[in-house]
Amino acid sequence: SAFRLCINLNFEKLTLMTGAGERALQERQRQHMARGLPKQKPIAGVKEVIVVASGKGGVGKSTTAVNLALGLMANDQSKSVGILDADVYGPSVPKLMNLKGNPELTDKNLMRPLVNFGIPCMSMGFLVEEVAPIVWRGLMVMSAIEKLIRQVDWGNLDYLVIDMPPGTGDVQLSITQNIPIAGAVIVSTPQDIALLDARRGAEMFRKVNVQVLGLVQNMSVFQCPKCNHQTHIFGSDGAKELAQTLGVEMLGDIPLHLNIRETSDKGQPVVVSSPDSPEAEAYRRVAAAVVRRLAEHPR
Repeated sequence: SAFRLCINLNFEKLTLMTGAGERALQERQRQHMARGLPKQKPIAGVKEVIVVASGKGGVGKSTTAVNLALGLMANDQSKSVGILDADVYGPSVPKLMNLKGNPELTDKNLMRPLVNFGIPCMSMGFLVEEVAPIVWRGLMVMSAIEKLIRQVDWGNLDYLVIDMPPGTGDVQLSITQNIPIAGAVIVSTPQDIALLDARRGAEMFRKVNVQVLGLVQNMSVFQCPKCNHQTHIFGSDGAKELAQTLGVEMLGDIPLHLNIRETSDKGQPVVVSSPDSPEAEAYRRVAAAVVRRLAEHPR
């Protein structure tokens, strides 16, 4: 029995040592990984960065990002807001904000954003021909993102809204690892296939320790302009159900409306061109919800 007791004590000691060894190994691995990551450095002059993302393209992310930025300023005109178009392969902000031309350079060799509706904007679309395809490998894209973030004279901004490319790839990781992000807004339509990708996007931000401010359900309902009958073309309440599953807030619903599409195509976003419309009010409500969430969970 004494022999058995000795074996048991040694086994328990070995188990404790093994557990401690595993924890020490995990801590060393964590430190090693941290050394390989870039240190987050704020963007000069920018107080808070809000990223607008989606798991897939075609869900109205860029339109939402632009109208969110305009909504932030419309709700509080004392606030200064900028837009960074980080969708290198498919920049939409120049069209949506009705901007063309090349940025001028400051004395410090920084690019000056192009401005419309009181919003300074920077996009890869200002640096290449309008119809030129951007056929770049990952390293070139990362270099371009670094320039768009660091080599721009943003002045002083309360909010910088970043229109992220769709998906969960290199650009998203590069931005979230290089600059402090106040929060992420996930845009999705109510259909199942879009919600699957929206969930991946939300989970990615959680893995890189960026708080998800909430979900925006875009194209939630279509109202016939003749008879006012409402049709849920992409399904109903899918994003709301996903928000509940993820434990995040539903920031608002944006309808599928002709006015939003027409004003966007003209480069006259609905928040500024039709400020009294229900569509503009929907975006302003989302902007108010974003500000409230930022105040509740300051970084």
